Amino acid sequence: MGFSTLGLSKSILEAIEAQGYSTPSPIQKKSIPIVLEGKDLMAAAQTGTGKTAGFTLPILQRLSGGKRPSSNQVRALILTPTRELAAQVHDSVKTYGKNLPLRSTVVFGGVGINPQMQKLRKGIDVLVATPGRLLDLYSQNALHFDELEVLVLDEADRMLDMGFIHDIKRIIKLLPKKRQTLMFSATFSQEIRQLAKGLVYKPVEISVTPRNSTVEAINHWICPVDKSRKTALLTHLINKGDWQQVLVFSRTKHGANRIATSLEKKNITATAIHSNKSQGARTRALADFKAGKVRVLVATDIAARGIDIDQLPHVVNFDLPNVSEDYIHRIGRTGRAGRRGEAISLVSADEANQLFDIECLIQKHLERELIEDFWPSHDVPNSPALRPLKAKKPKKLKKHNDSSHNKPEGRRGEQTRSRKPKRNVFSAKKPNRKPKRQSQS
Repeated sequence: MGFSTLGLSKSILEAIEAQGYSTPSPIQKKSIPIVLEGKDLMAAAQTGTGKTAGFTLPILQRLSGGKRPSSNQVRALILTPTRELAAQVHDSVKTYGKNLPLRSTVVFGGVGINPQMQKLRKGIDVLVATPGRLLDLYSQNALHFDELEVLVLDEADRMLDMGFIHDIKRIIKLLPKKRQTLMFSATFSQEIRQLAKGLVYKPVEISVTPRNSTVEAINHWICPVDKSRKTALLTHLINKGDWQQVLVFSRTKHGANRIATSLEKKNITATAIHSNKSQGARTRALADFKAGKVRVLVATDIAARGIDIDQLPHVVNFDLPNVSEDYIHRIGRTGRAGRRGEAISLVSADEANQLFDIECLIQKHLERELIEDFWPSHDVPNSPALRPLKAKKPKKLKKHNDSSHNKPEGRRGEQTRSRKPKRNVFSAKKPNRKPKRQSQS
């Protein structure tokens, strides 16, 4: 089954063919016909399944036959949790829509707002945005939604994790009720379904990959090693394997900087990407990595959201993630588009609990390989019998933090008045009272 059977125009098919694709992925086979029919959709699909093309292709098809947007109007709005993901989605829109007379742009924080306002004046067919900057632009009367036809929430679960629930609800109230709504999420938790109640209308629900699945095309295993020797082992693996492109995950921003600096000293080109870096620096680092100018990109989990590289051969977990689900997202960066990938985790003895949680999640014991000259002094204990992880309690909502940046994007946070604590009538002490004077008879 090829793309030509899905009802896409010749202009879009030519753009797909130019990218070297001939057969749609499972999520694309399922989602494209549904979107073209104008139905609402809830799709469970993880990173690396081709979900972006699953909604960009049919949206471009639908918009190509309509009238041009008026000034400051938007016809299709795609919301993403991070700046990197927003940029990647917009790249996909431009790539597949290059033969169509449609205008698109991307808006996010960390960069100047005036150039974004100028682009919106002409009217936009497809707008990709992060929630915070979108509300900034709306508050400055830079865009309107009267002509909106399609809304997409990409990685809805991550948006809730990052505290965007209130912003999303504010945005929904601004949109016309008559519209097509598409929700894409790695999982459909109770919180996601609660959000969907006021968002989608009689949606078609599809699922491609279960929550704890790992891509079959990925060979993933662990290297037990002492914590102090992780950098030396990483250097050894890169040199021995002659790796030209590897994505390394660090648990902290400081650690990412330290790893990149250490590799540079060993004549291995490397750069770090995290939320303390400016947006310009992050964009340049990712571009240099994709172009092969930098061999190693060291990233934190949030900063790596949206890094989409079809031919990435190697992923290394320098530190295991604290949240076991993030392991799936990390290794899912490799093994894409039908190609093989390799994911290696450098595990020290103090990370045994994180390792056990990951193995329980994927219901598989990861193969261990000891590297000569790097045998650990402190062994990583063997995992106990696999048991399904208990469902976690929903997280408390955090203060909104757009696109993993630590600073707000220009909007003033709402100040809440402190309230006096209520008096506990059961614990309050009774006031001392003087005894009544007895009358003298």
